[in-house]
Amino acid sequence: MVLGRIYLARHGETEWTISGQHTGHTDILLTQLGERNAVLLGERLKGLTFSAVYTSPLQRASRTCELAGFASVAQKDPDLMEWNYGDYEGCTTADIQKERPGWNIFRDGCPGGETIDQVAARALRVVARLKAMNAGNILIFSHGHFLRFIATTWLGLPAIDARFFLLKPTSLSILGYEHDLSEPVMRLWNDYGHVEH
Repeated sequence: MVLGRIYLARHGETEWTISGQHTGHTDILLTQLGERNAVLLGERLKGLTFSAVYTSPLQRASRTCELAGFASVAQKDPDLMEWNYGDYEGCTTADIQKERPGWNIFRDGCPGGETIDQVAARALRVVARLKAMNAGNILIFSHGHFLRFIATTWLGLPAIDARFFLLKPTSLSILGYEHDLSEPVMRLWNDYGHVEH
């Protein structure tokens, strides 16, 4: 049996990734550097064959997908959208901690937005579909926090452990298996050697 791999691509840089503002459902554009790096991500993926490609419908992810060369085959999946940060949309962690010292998004969540359990449930739906397919390599374009939940779900870790899996813009990660389907592993994480800085 050929064991498929799940390629996870985080979207390119935006003005809010530079400023550190929480960007959930705000449909923000890529910067010029974000667009260039999306093209470089496509170069990195050149020569690989994917049985399916999925993207978040938010334009920072779908534009990254397009510039990487996969728009013609990508399916938009609303489950791949970023965490809905509710009242904390557009805020930085430093701003939030002025009012809530010690606040951590993975432990404390966001008032008025999705709970940690709701985000984890979306990740569980995505991972369940991916594991059921086991149809060769699959490519996903999504968002920093949500892809961290995909990783913990894939590995069978508690959702709060997503806090340990940092992702840079336009990074590439790969999930897969070691010997068989009962042994999910992380093959690559947060690789951004292909991007400009």
